[in-house]
Amino acid sequence: MTTLVHQSEVSSPAPVPAKSLITKLNIVTGFIVGAIFCWGTYYALRAGRDMTDTHNVNKVLIISMFMWSLGFMIGIGALIGPFRWLIGKDLTPEEELYMSGEGQGMKRYFKFCTDHKVVGIQYLVAVMVLLGAGGTMAMMIRTNLARPGSHLVLPQIYNSLVGLHGITMIIAMIIALTGPLGNFILPMMIGARGEAFPRLNAVSFWLLFTAIPVLCSAWFLGGIPTGWSAYAPLSTQAGPGMNAFLVTIIIFAISTAVAGTNITTTVITMRAKGMRFNRVPIFVIGCTISVALAVPAFPTFMAAMVQTGMDRTISTGFFDANVGGTGWLYANLFWIMGHPEVYVILLPGVAALLEMLPVFTRKPLFSFPMAVAGMAGIAGMSALVWAHHMYMSGWMPALNGPFMVTTEFISFPTGLLFLVFVGTLWRSRPWLKFPMLCVYAMMWNLLIGGITGVYVSDVPLDGTLHGSMFVTAHFHYTIMGAALSGAVGAIAYWFPKLSGRMLNERASYISFWFVQIGLNVLFMGMFLVGAEGQARRVANYSEQFAGGNLVSTIGAYSVGVGMLVFLWAIIHSAGKGAIAPANPWGAKTLEWTVPYPAPVENFSEEQVVTSDPYGFGKRVSK
Repeated sequence: MTTLVHQSEVSSPAPVPAKSLITKLNIVTGFIVGAIFCWGTYYALRAGRDMTDTHNVNKVLIISMFMWSLGFMIGIGALIGPFRWLIGKDLTPEEELYMSGEGQGMKRYFKFCTDHKVVGIQYLVAVMVLLGAGGTMAMMIRTNLARPGSHLVLPQIYNSLVGLHGITMIIAMIIALTGPLGNFILPMMIGARGEAFPRLNAVSFWLLFTAIPVLCSAWFLGGIPTGWSAYAPLSTQAGPGMNAFLVTIIIFAISTAVAGTNITTTVITMRAKGMRFNRVPIFVIGCTISVALAVPAFPTFMAAMVQTGMDRTISTGFFDANVGGTGWLYANLFWIMGHPEVYVILLPGVAALLEMLPVFTRKPLFSFPMAVAGMAGIAGMSALVWAHHMYMSGWMPALNGPFMVTTEFISFPTGLLFLVFVGTLWRSRPWLKFPMLCVYAMMWNLLIGGITGVYVSDVPLDGTLHGSMFVTAHFHYTIMGAALSGAVGAIAYWFPKLSGRMLNERASYISFWFVQIGLNVLFMGMFLVGAEGQARRVANYSEQFAGGNLVSTIGAYSVGVGMLVFLWAIIHSAGKGAIAPANPWGAKTLEWTVPYPAPVENFSEEQVVTSDPYGFGKRVSK
């Protein structure tokens, strides 16, 4: 793969547009306008309504929350471009350049910025905040379960804690890689100067941002006692906190649709000259398949939330059996999203580790087509397995067998990915840096998560294990053990490109062993108590499960310590780490040819690609 041009490392400040409103708008004005819209709507809608009527309360809260989001987007300047286009006066070149943040230093991270590198860092900070919040709630849950009869968390709020932990971590993991690296790194990897829709790219982040305060407001509105799946009809009968949940999901679904459309279009239309699809880096393929899977899957959850909102506000009865509705409708809509969502989370992490594996083994990737086929097969099969979550619900028992078969068939494309990992590692002498350790951790954790997934996909066994801690452990081995290990390894690998500095190596190793040992202790304990019959989502349990839960809690604290060490490593290294060389790992992909700090347009000349990026160890004919 050819490398081309030298770039200037320092960009001069962009000319400030004279008397342009864009220069006055930032996160502060966003909060001010959002608060005005929210509270103004709230008090206007309250006037003359009977606020003892639950339906009226729900209407007022839902509309006010949406108005907060709209007001914030107006206040930060996200809608100036569309408004100016509608009146026939588009943004000037000076305003476009100002919106890119060129030469504006730190303040560009607190405004509506169209530079994909800035958006990537914004996403990274959001992911860290969400993981920190979700992880704190996880530690509260595990501390409460350290011994039977604990009252650290009162039983009446325990399910809300579990639900908020679940949805916070799910949102964080969905965007963990496609948000930061799909924005910062992916366009550089394909030789693009930017992204296809830079304004929509910024819209996707700030929409996500507006959803976070909405979700947090659930704590002050009675929580979400249904768990993160929010099954109807429980969700239609829940308190006002459920309004915050459904508004969050709708806003987040719109955000992911916008982001997915942008990434997919960028990859399809903006690849460098000569970069055919068999030369596209595998990380790009994994991210594209992930977002392409999310675009059709997430709207079903959004539709379920819209229907829940209608049931809560105008008594439509979508999920009320008394008026012809059914809770099975909700379950199908939720799980049509809920199982593909696992692979939306997992695939970017797996692809990131496949990307770095040739670099640390100095070998070509073993069967690039097999890796692509494995990820595509997983994405395709994941859309055909959702009803295995509903074996015990009584919905269509005749379909249990077919869904069991499709679920077990998904092991085949997963096996192809394992063959690629093992084939690349075969007879290699890996360079055991921290990202490479994450490859081994992901393989181990995904293997356990996959094998235990076969158990719960079997109808007779699921009858015993359904609703137990065994299922919780299986799920977390896949999402936390495999996907999070991939995300951590990817952040460490591309950290020099994100920050211009090397990640603290000693802290990274300490973090790795605390997290991986703790993770296996945590979930092995949960497997044991789950197999013995302990139910999940309960605040108390029988004395017979005390030993396993204490072991799991000890493991959870080890994971918590490890993640705090990794957080410290990121923050400390970003400010005081060793200056990174241009290409610290000796990789062959295009992003390492872009200097730090990267210019607004990544490349000043068109890039020309003549080979795939995995030509390590190949003989060059003279």
